[in-house]
Amino acid sequence: MAAFAPTQPNINISQEWSDAADDITNDSTTSLPPVVFICGAKNSGKTTFSRHLLNTFLLRYERVAYLDTDVGQPEFTPPGCLSLTIIDEATPDLTIPCLKTPQRCYFFGDTSSKRDHEIYLNCIIALYDYYRKEQHISRKNGCPGAAELPLIINTPGWVKGMGFYTLVNMLKHIAATHVVKINICSETKDLPAGAFWLDDKDDCSANLVEITSARKDSYNRTVLVAKEARLIRELRLMAYFRQCFPSNMSITTIKELAHALADHTPYQVSTSSIKIKHLHCEVPSTEVFYSLNATIVGLAVSSADSQALPVCVGLGMSYIHTASSEALIY
Repeated sequence: MAAFAPTQPNINISQEWSDAADDITNDSTTSLPPVVFICGAKNSGKTTFSRHLLNTFLLRYERVAYLDTDVGQPEFTPPGCLSLTIIDEATPDLTIPCLKTPQRCYFFGDTSSKRDHEIYLNCIIALYDYYRKEQHISRKNGCPGAAELPLIINTPGWVKGMGFYTLVNMLKHIAATHVVKINICSETKDLPAGAFWLDDKDDCSANLVEITSARKDSYNRTVLVAKEARLIRELRLMAYFRQCFPSNMSITTIKELAHALADHTPYQVSTSSIKIKHLHCEVPSTEVFYSLNATIVGLAVSSADSQALPVCVGLGMSYIHTASSEALIY
């Protein structure tokens, strides 16, 4: 019988998971801070293990970097975003994600990487390169604790076909010290055994940690728990836009939020002073304004480098006043 170590009232962490998190945190085989890549099939528990590992890291490190690659159900941002967030305090409840301001964020504009795996992969590589660059600059400038910033990379559960190809390409670019693979006891759904991202001639420089999903039935079989993904996304978006209003204002439903936003004074800017870019599709110039009405948009800052990805600073809900060519952003 598996032993379980209780943590929060609503969740248990298996002894296997607890031991894996402790071993990664206290690994003395490398002088570098841990870079942990967590992967596995859908609903195998990647996010829960990531949260537990994050809390375990924070017992040793002052800060931990978290690279979120799940655009459908991100940890610290609204859906549709890819982000790098620096965390300096433990998550009080492993069952409840919380919104945080990321260190860097890119707006992917969809809830699945299937929409455009190339742009998706470019965003993740850019976030990881930003983490490495900032680490290098901090060390060079002698910033306290600069060399002590571990990185956790949480991934989506798309592990077959193009999803597998994307995971492999992520791992080929990211210098992971540990790869945590969560298995669900199903060969048709699990990732291949061993260091699946390496060619036969490649040496494995990362420590491969294979653990099983903590969700078991009375026969010790893995149980996949279905998530109401759409509902979770709606709640996350609601929580994000809820920040526009005082905490004592009663807003508990999407309808109430919609009414509150309609009464809220928007920012108003001329469309000539902003650049409008549609992601994943082409829109005729005559339809651009119409396509933006009542649309959630990423608010990004352009870079002087035309090749650089625009950094997202937040989300908005847009309305175009065609008569005056003014964009209203909530």
